[in-house]
Amino acid sequence: MNTAMIDGASRPGRDWQARIQFILANTRLFAPGLVPEVKLHLAEESLPIWEKTEIELDEINLPPPFWAFAWAGGQALARYILDNPGLVSGKRILDLGSGSGLVAIAAMHAGAARACAADIDAYSTVAASLNALANVVVLDVSETDLLDTTPANIDVVLVGDLFYERGMSDRVLAFMQRMASAGALVLVGDPRRSYFPVDRFETVANYDVATTRELEDNEIKRADVWRFKPR
Repeated sequence: MNTAMIDGASRPGRDWQARIQFILANTRLFAPGLVPEVKLHLAEESLPIWEKTEIELDEINLPPPFWAFAWAGGQALARYILDNPGLVSGKRILDLGSGSGLVAIAAMHAGAARACAADIDAYSTVAASLNALANVVVLDVSETDLLDTTPANIDVVLVGDLFYERGMSDRVLAFMQRMASAGALVLVGDPRRSYFPVDRFETVANYDVATTRELEDNEIKRADVWRFKPR
């Protein structure tokens, strides 16, 4: 059976096993509405798993467990990749801020040669690995903060829903500029979140994504797919 990979190697440590058990106990395997081809371990309610994550990590005021939900921008980007496989087929993919790994998994289904799901949340890398196994694909995963780097050997950078904080958005934009200058295609799925710089992108597709008011301001969220315009 294919297995997920962790920074290029399996990682069976105690913390890793505890995170696996936490995710399996607090999520259910099902397909996001816009991407029925992919099944993910997802939470059915936001507040309970958020509170349980704080208890598990013995920390308060943590950010939401982004890995536990299929966000509108990520669903739109995954749908676009599946419908346009030529963009990723045979190519090396970086899914930045991967969360559940949805977009990386979609890229592998579309024929990518290799896909890395990168997220600094340690639970995200476990979730992406479990989701890769559920979809019978191989992913690399990384917990390294890549935003101040320029990873080599990347053909396509895929980014879903990362423009929600000013500081993060500035770093993501600078990263995209470096990657595009190095020759990578950069595609973003985003419903025009608060710090999304529309002037740096061109729209290539749009979707209406069913969601919940626990996560978004509407039950149907308009999410666009954008191509980054390097300077």
